[in-house]
Amino acid sequence: MSLPADLHMHTPLCRHASGEPVDYARRAVELGFTEIGFSDHSPMPRDDFDNWRMFDRQLDDYVSKVRLAQKKFPQLKILLALEVDFLPGHEEWIRSLAARQPWDYFIGSVHYLSDSWAIDNPEQISEWKKRDAFEVWKIYFDRLTLAAESKLFDIIGHADLPKKFGIRPAQDCTPLYEKFLNAVAKNNCAIELNTAGLRKDCREIYPSRDLLVLAFQKNVPITFGSDAHAPDEVGMNFAEAMQLARDMGYTQTLRFENRQRHSVSL
Repeated sequence: MSLPADLHMHTPLCRHASGEPVDYARRAVELGFTEIGFSDHSPMPRDDFDNWRMFDRQLDDYVSKVRLAQKKFPQLKILLALEVDFLPGHEEWIRSLAARQPWDYFIGSVHYLSDSWAIDNPEQISEWKKRDAFEVWKIYFDRLTLAAESKLFDIIGHADLPKKFGIRPAQDCTPLYEKFLNAVAKNNCAIELNTAGLRKDCREIYPSRDLLVLAFQKNVPITFGSDAHAPDEVGMNFAEAMQLARDMGYTQTLRFENRQRHSVSL
């Protein structure tokens, strides 16, 4: 079985992953991948913003680690990227990051609904009890829509992240999905099928079938990512993700190089 590129992988520099890029690359070769991409959590303007990303001074170290993996595994196409948090007001910072290296792609993700609350942080799960679930989802998708409209990103990451802990609103979220996906389609973004959801409380790939059905209808392209934080998570559950994509009608996925996208057969 030909595997699509795994475009979402982390490194120890984010402070919550294990294994060096060479270890992830070795595992990818063992599994039969021909292409992978590292997209670790980007620095923030302040190093003390949170404790789960590299420091700004470590960005060059990150690039060097990925370049070393490229050198040691020439049979494997290894891409250099970042997962970048979108927060309103941080657009210039993101543009400055984009100019610092010859990145292959940026994954735009929303984790924060305010500067102090990351909705997927297990240390802050108590915050959910203070809020209405639908209101959280609405704010989240509003921000995700802004991320797509910003034209700063090539891929939007784990598009229904608020389900991570299994907390879902009773209301129909279709209007939220529609608005978001319209922005993705209009601004030449892709969304990823992120298999990490199968390892979380929600036990479901990001995004859900409901969202993915609409994405296919709107011709929104897809990529694949394990969101690996350890070498043994590389390509995890890709068979299920590929089957889900085919069930929805997808026959193509995207690959990236130098911020340029190309369609390849799934």
